[in-house]
Amino acid sequence: MKILIIDDEMVSRKKMERLIQNLGYETMVAEDGREGFELWRTERPRIVITDWIMPGMDGVELCRLIRENEGQYTYVIMVTSKKEVNDIVAGMDAGADDFITKPFNKEELAVRIRAGQRIINFESRDIVIFSMAKLAESRDPETGYHLERIRYYSRLLAETLANGPFAPDEVDHHFIDHIYLTSPLHDIGKIGIPDYILLKPGRFDDREFEIMKQHCQIGFDTLNEALQRYPKADFLRISAEIALSHHEKWDGTGYPNGLKGENIPLSARIVALADVYDALASRRVYKTSYNHDMVRAIIMQDRGTHFDPRLVDAFLEVELKFVDIFHQFNE
Repeated sequence: MKILIIDDEMVSRKKMERLIQNLGYETMVAEDGREGFELWRTERPRIVITDWIMPGMDGVELCRLIRENEGQYTYVIMVTSKKEVNDIVAGMDAGADDFITKPFNKEELAVRIRAGQRIINFESRDIVIFSMAKLAESRDPETGYHLERIRYYSRLLAETLANGPFAPDEVDHHFIDHIYLTSPLHDIGKIGIPDYILLKPGRFDDREFEIMKQHCQIGFDTLNEALQRYPKADFLRISAEIALSHHEKWDGTGYPNGLKGENIPLSARIVALADVYDALASRRVYKTSYNHDMVRAIIMQDRGTHFDPRLVDAFLEVELKFVDIFHQFNE
């Protein structure tokens, strides 16, 4: 990652550049705000560290110009000796993300840069996840707002579990955030299914269904390969297990591996219920939509066979919110 340093004082500029390079980052430097803005405009670094007080264009004006012209988000750290509340408010109002006060040290600088990286990585992660999901969805024109509904249903079920009397240990705020982000990837493997099967208006024959079932493995292989490259990315692990196992059933009669009960990852069990609810409630070329009472009856009937009983109970606690989500993101 390249970091742009802007400071009109040579000694401060050199010190900042040396510290940042020692932290392992590439640097670009500018001697004033105008030069800094032109360098930012042409090179588009994701982190800018700028002095506040500079001749000509100061740090506040520079920050405001960046915000008016950015596409991808730029994390701006303002270097200042100002400590008055009004000054800090003015900097934040212009769009500054963080402040570092002179004199600063290497450790403080490292912490603030890492904070900026986290924000940038979150933005990039969310864009990639939803873009990949939309790629799969774009091949099926019948799905409409399916992805939006799935992510809200899934988060609602996870939150309901977390707030219940027997909440699974794994359902913490990280799990809830990850299932909201990654549940739209459940059908990413459909990019590998031929159109004549994926877009067939009627029911599949046995051979076609066997081909269709391969989307689970295709999705897992795609996401798991990314996980091997980035093993610290927990969201890739959850998205891979959802893609592989969201068609497994509680009684072991699902696919692709016939997993049973709690051997099915909890994330996949959650998305399974969310996916079935939405499929039943939505109109397709091969079926009419079912009203909520009909869908509710089917889910209750499949409690302990298709679905985890705890999740059916959680669904019943918040079923009216499912209806709200469906209408909020309807075609």
